[in-house]
Amino acid sequence: MRHFIRPFNEPMFSLSNAPHNGGLFKANGFFFMMVHKNYSGDYKADCLKFEQENGLNNFVGFMTAANIEKVLAVSRSGSVTAYITAGVTNPAIAGEVPPPWKPGTINMALVIEDGLTVGAMANAIMTATEAKTYTLLRLGYNATGTTSDGIGVFAFEGEKEWAGTATELGINIGRAVRKALEESLGKWKSSRKG
Repeated sequence: MRHFIRPFNEPMFSLSNAPHNGGLFKANGFFFMMVHKNYSGDYKADCLKFEQENGLNNFVGFMTAANIEKVLAVSRSGSVTAYITAGVTNPAIAGEVPPPWKPGTINMALVIEDGLTVGAMANAIMTATEAKTYTLLRLGYNATGTTSDGIGVFAFEGEKEWAGTATELGINIGRAVRKALEESLGKWKSSRKG
């Protein structure tokens, strides 16, 4: 499994910073695309080519140099499923000048089987980022993330307005992210030893 493709049974709204179809988008699924660790290509053209070659249409696409087969972790809590690939060769702290760039990315895709407003999707990104940062710090990484992290929230259009840490949805986001990220980081560390 060089790449990971997750189609949806029906289109979902997406809010992401993905390099392919990022922003607010109606998605038929998402993919994690593996690239070479020294990748410096045209990411827009390469993601579009990947989508076309795999018979996909209107997918949100993330890129990573991490070995997806070795580091992908999936965790479900309530209506939330977190798909995470982690590589932390370029840890960074928000607000500080990062060290010299190296390839390494934490990609998080959250599939939420609920009807959310766009505001709630933005709130979900905040909650997931808090869970990511807490997990990194708890595991001994002096970092709030990496210099190239990606996140996407996928949900149905609906009326749920909040996804913060005081809500059931927010608790499920935090639990799913923390479990999947810890598992993915463990796999990443193991893959570097082998």
